[in-house]
Amino acid sequence: MRRGIVAAVALVGLVAVGCDDEGVREDLVVTGTPPATPYAGRLDLPFEESADGSAHEAEESSGAAGRALECDGEIYSGGGGDGWAESDGGSTPEEGLNAYFDMDLPELPDHGYRVERREKDRVLFSYDVDGRTKVAVVVAKDQPHRPGWGPETNASCDPAELPASFTDTRFEIWTDRDGRRVPTTTVSSSTGPEHCDWESVHFLTLGEGEDARQYARDPRGALGSHLLTAAYKADVGMPAAAHDTGYRFRDWALWLTDDKAMAYVRTHHGVEAWPATKEWAACK
Repeated sequence: MRRGIVAAVALVGLVAVGCDDEGVREDLVVTGTPPATPYAGRLDLPFEESADGSAHEAEESSGAAGRALECDGEIYSGGGGDGWAESDGGSTPEEGLNAYFDMDLPELPDHGYRVERREKDRVLFSYDVDGRTKVAVVVAKDQPHRPGWGPETNASCDPAELPASFTDTRFEIWTDRDGRRVPTTTVSSSTGPEHCDWESVHFLTLGEGEDARQYARDPRGALGSHLLTAAYKADVGMPAAAHDTGYRFRDWALWLTDDKAMAYVRTHHGVEAWPATKEWAACK
């Protein structure tokens, strides 16, 4: 969803950048292909720290980076603010972009960006999928108490809009009944963290914010009954009142009843019952 004035903008292409003495990632910046509607708004837009993590707050907190995105749905994440220390700034915009990955460690592609817009003291880098911007990073030069080039604002679309070659090893992206990738804000799943000994647990989340519901596959009882509304069952009959949501992940098919008290996951081996959590199960 492009925001700002659409205009023809001359793009400055760069050759692929190898890993040099400054530690810039290989192919971090590539020549790329200019989009049909490059971002033409201001790069120095003001931004505020996100208060609640909502899509609106993410857009407001990501300045020009958020406006440069071309998401199919809402903006997934965005921010800026703390900036870089004196030792972090780079001598080129590319080193400033590289610093973003070193400092923030985002779960985003770390190569394949191109220059979408260049100004004297700011450069907009974009990561495109099928000619549309899905990740944007604005780097700035010589900000107060921050010499050199460094990351000013950043924003990204939902992980489901990134290439499968990237997400397959990092996210569990579900599909709908037509085989289209579903936003992680609609349905998502993941294994539990090892540092809490929850690696045997699998979490399923439906929705986001206050309306989000969380379910857990807990065959070894790692979470304890105090966190679950019922016991996990590995083999049950599908309730007559359950309906197929159409959501799929590998051989899993998600079924729900109207009360959504339990998630039923049909597999090649049968039907599993995943109970809802009593409260949000988060590892501390």
